[in-house]
Amino acid sequence: MNDTDQPIAPGLYLVGTPIGNLEDITLRALRVLRSVDRIACEDTRQSQKLLNHFDIQKPLISCHEYNEHERINKLLDELRQGARIALISDAGMPGISDPGMDLAAAAVAAGIAVYPIPGANAALTGLIASGLSTERFRFEGFLPEKSGARRTALESLIVSAEEVPPTLIFYEAPHRIVETLADLEAIFGADCRIALARELTKLHEEFLRGTVREVRAMLADKDRIRGEMTLVVEGRRKQAALSTSTTVEGRIKELATEGLDEKDALKRIARERNLSKSDVYRELQRERNKR
Repeated sequence: MNDTDQPIAPGLYLVGTPIGNLEDITLRALRVLRSVDRIACEDTRQSQKLLNHFDIQKPLISCHEYNEHERINKLLDELRQGARIALISDAGMPGISDPGMDLAAAAVAAGIAVYPIPGANAALTGLIASGLSTERFRFEGFLPEKSGARRTALESLIVSAEEVPPTLIFYEAPHRIVETLADLEAIFGADCRIALARELTKLHEEFLRGTVREVRAMLADKDRIRGEMTLVVEGRRKQAALSTSTTVEGRIKELATEGLDEKDALKRIARERNLSKSDVYRELQRERNKR
């Protein structure tokens, strides 16, 4: 009898599933799904399609963002009694922008064995083909839906002038991607390099690479923007502190080379100098009146 014939141990199995191409499921994942007593999943209808494709017949129980806390005690009771339960999301690794984190944490706290079964992940898949640095990276999931909150979130990701900025990875919905790129250009500059991955591993997989301004132009040429998206962004450092002798108008001209208009440049200068935007604007008017 080889290892694959042995019954699997009791515990919680966090199983990665394909993010598009069904060939990306692993042999180990298939063995585990065929061997467990029950499968907890994000959407029973979606997961049933996957199981049907691989001829796996196991009872399913839903475990999604709206009922995960309700399901935890029931699943923990079964696990304490020696059950073998697999947890899967609709696509990718459970717990990464998908349900599963709370159940896994509760199982660990209860002393129940938790087994990760690696699989596909959109964030890492997009990163390694982005052409950007993979030495240090930071996954941020989805940015806020509102532009103001989104810009604030992006500003918080700019590191100090002394730090090495990590490559940033986001998920984004197709109906928000154009607005998100506009905010990214305003905060990180038009020359910030990005890679936008669409429909990863699927038939219409596409990568748009270039500066944020160039990718925005590529999207503007499309009649319709569809598909799940992973956005990989070159990290940014804060600008070195400006000397008090630097004029506001001179700084506006510098920022114009990054693609910022006067309004966004004034916001940036206000942040750099720890002043209000109105104070910076008044200084600009004084400079212009001296001509």
